[in-house]
Amino acid sequence: MTESLSPVKVAALYHFAVVDDPAALRLQVLPLCEQHGLKGTILLAPEGINGTIAGAPDAIDRVIAGLRALPQFADLEVKYSEASNMPFLRMKVRLKKEIVSMGVEGVDAATEKGAYVDPADWNDLIADPDTIVIDTRNAYEVAIGSFDGAINPNTESFRDFPAWFDDFSRQLRPDSVTRPKIAMFCTGGIRCEKATAYVKAQGFDDVQHLKGGILKYLEHVPESESLWQGDCFLFDQRVAVGHGLVEADYDQCYACRMPLNAADRASPDYIPGEACPHCIDQRTDEQRARYRERQRQVEKAAEEGRQHLGSA
Repeated sequence: MTESLSPVKVAALYHFAVVDDPAALRLQVLPLCEQHGLKGTILLAPEGINGTIAGAPDAIDRVIAGLRALPQFADLEVKYSEASNMPFLRMKVRLKKEIVSMGVEGVDAATEKGAYVDPADWNDLIADPDTIVIDTRNAYEVAIGSFDGAINPNTESFRDFPAWFDDFSRQLRPDSVTRPKIAMFCTGGIRCEKATAYVKAQGFDDVQHLKGGILKYLEHVPESESLWQGDCFLFDQRVAVGHGLVEADYDQCYACRMPLNAADRASPDYIPGEACPHCIDQRTDEQRARYRERQRQVEKAAEEGRQHLGSA
């Protein structure tokens, strides 16, 4: 059989919904993905579904149709992109307490989230001087791109967002004369959607978020009209994409997770798999020895024509 020359199609998907029995649902979702030869990871939790899967374009289309045929996922949010190579090693469907970990009990993103803003309307919203624009991603993601004027919480993980907002919101109390208009965004829409539910629970009612996230914006808004600056970090081997979802020229430091551009990689402080200019002085000798051994195993696997399981 002639191998398809089509590029790998990648689907980043999520939907907040009430899932009564995630374990039973897993018995439907995993075989569906495996049947069509997909790879990637899907998370199932009582609050919904989240994941990124990749495979042949027609296979991805059939699986997305199958997921949307499930009653609770009829409105599944999906962002598509392409990859020159398969960015995942296997297919996994995992059961979790949350599909995106915030660590706060009682946040109901299925019914209490903020209002969606379509990418076509996002520029007008964030250009309004009365809008407070918040990037809900982590600091290492924001480092390579964001919307001009957006507030960077400088968080290391999404679990840090509630504490950051609690502190930040002291100057934004809803009992003031003018209640603030808050707009939030993230990579694919899932974190900012849950963040809007948390913010609304704190008493702020004019809360909006970018539908489909940065990825949908970069896909549909022409670069000539875009207010996005830089590239968008991804959680797979592509590392980052730019306008039109074209792969950007970045690698990622295994030690600190920072995306690395050409200048970073040219630095004498860049040691593949071990350290980079961002973390060269922040790791112990023991940690660096562990990273060095892992890199040796990755290189050995490459020489033998296989991919190291820890490299994805």
